[in-house]
Amino acid sequence: MNKTTKYILDFAKRILAIPSPSGYCEKVIAEVVTEAKALGFAVEKSKKGNAIITVTGSSSRTLGLSAHVDTLGAMVKSITAEGNLRFTTIGGPIWPTLDGEYMKVRTRDDKEYTGTFLSTSPSVHVFKDASQKERNPETMIVRIDEIVHSKSDVEKLGIRPGDFIFFDPKTTITESGFIKSRFLDDKISVAILFGLLKTIKEEYITPVTTLKIIISTYEEVGHGAANIPEVDEMIAVDMGCIGDDLSCTEEMVSICCKDSSGPYDYNVISKLVKLSQDNELAYATDIYPYYGSDVSSALRAGNDIKGGLIGPGVHASHGMERTHASAVENTLKLLLAYIKQA
Repeated sequence: MNKTTKYILDFAKRILAIPSPSGYCEKVIAEVVTEAKALGFAVEKSKKGNAIITVTGSSSRTLGLSAHVDTLGAMVKSITAEGNLRFTTIGGPIWPTLDGEYMKVRTRDDKEYTGTFLSTSPSVHVFKDASQKERNPETMIVRIDEIVHSKSDVEKLGIRPGDFIFFDPKTTITESGFIKSRFLDDKISVAILFGLLKTIKEEYITPVTTLKIIISTYEEVGHGAANIPEVDEMIAVDMGCIGDDLSCTEEMVSICCKDSSGPYDYNVISKLVKLSQDNELAYATDIYPYYGSDVSSALRAGNDIKGGLIGPGVHASHGMERTHASAVENTLKLLLAYIKQA
């Protein structure tokens, strides 16, 4: 593993450890801002909390690069008579993967309580349907690790509807180069963009275009980069899909030609493909059937831009996700090639 890849994975571990479901991103954005300034780059925040990092280029054109730091999550919806928590979804996690997972609930007065996501039929010794019961927010609860027997007991702790619930990401990096964690979508891509910034600094690279690197905070709920600085084109760096009828693997950089929002710009995608071929990168072109990106939200908001979408291949998205250091490296190399010829 080279020095830049190690930096990317170390930074990914740092930000993966900071809870940041959509709507609760101030702490992770503060970490992003601190790191960007430490690397010597100008950074500002939009009103809704996106971080925007500027790298001056050699021409008057501007390229936007985005990755989102917000993740899936949940909020307290209500408190049951028995003292358990009902919850509402933030984004679209695969709920069966959360059965038995640890979590924290954070109150408005900054108290945190641990707990566990469970089915409402959590024991095979008691419930006949324990194994077969569907797992979703209607059939699951949060059991908090406090002595509570009623709704009023929970309320005395300061827990109320609207409090955020954080999932344990369970981040692990293996000796064989795999990165396993919840929320690689899209914190691994945020870390890759910081690997790009570090490389620009250390190798004295002047991009052909000025770069506006947008770290967005509401992508999982559909409007992360809806409002962006003035750019000529924009590439979202987000997880690449792996699965049925797709050609990407966990070692590749994925180039998305079309997702649920429609096709990406033909010339941008063609350039990405050619650069991948010229630089002998492991890459795949794919169609993502159930997907949208920061570029999707920017286009829907009326921004007049050309758009593209790339990212490291990530297996089991919105569940227990996994990618490989090779995919990280291939994505970084494609970005470096693009900013030199954009």
